[in-house]
Amino acid sequence: MKAEAISLSEQEVKPVVDLLNDYLANYHIHYQKLRGCHWNIKGQNFFTLHVKFEELYTNAQLTIDEIAERVLTLGKPPHSRFADYISESEIQEVNTIGMPDLEMVDAILGDMAQLISLERELLEASSAAGDDGTNDMVNRFMQFKEKNTWMLRSFANKQ
Repeated sequence: MKAEAISLSEQEVKPVVDLLNDYLANYHIHYQKLRGCHWNIKGQNFFTLHVKFEELYTNAQLTIDEIAERVLTLGKPPHSRFADYISESEIQEVNTIGMPDLEMVDAILGDMAQLISLERELLEASSAAGDDGTNDMVNRFMQFKEKNTWMLRSFANKQ
C-alpha cells in the first residue's frame, strides 16, 4: 500500500516514515533494557520495580508493534534487524547485571526523555505532513511516558 491510498502524499510522509523507523530502533533498545532491568532487579525495591518494569516492557512491546504497523500503513517496510536498531538508536544498551535499582530507574528515565524528544519531532513532522493518524498515535505514546516519568521520578525522589 502507498501513502496515497490513505490520502497522504508519499513525498510529504517520507520524513515521518524515516523518523518512525528511528523511533522503532530506539524503542527496541529501550524494550530490551526494560527486560534486562526486570530480570536483574535486586534489593529492597525488588517487588515494586520488578512489577513496574514488566508493565513498562509489556507496553513497549505493544508500542513497537503499532509503530511498525504504522510504517507499513504509510507504504514502507519497518526496520526489523537488530543490527539496524543498534546502529540507528540514540538510546544505548547497558549491562543491567549487578546494576543498582535506582541506576536502573535513572537509565529508564533517560530512555524515556530521549523517546519523548523523538515523539515531539514526530508530532511536528506528522503535523506538517497532514498525517493525523501518526500524530494521534505518537501523542498517546508520549502521554504514557510523561505520566510514567513523573511516577518514576517520584519513586526515586527526584522531584
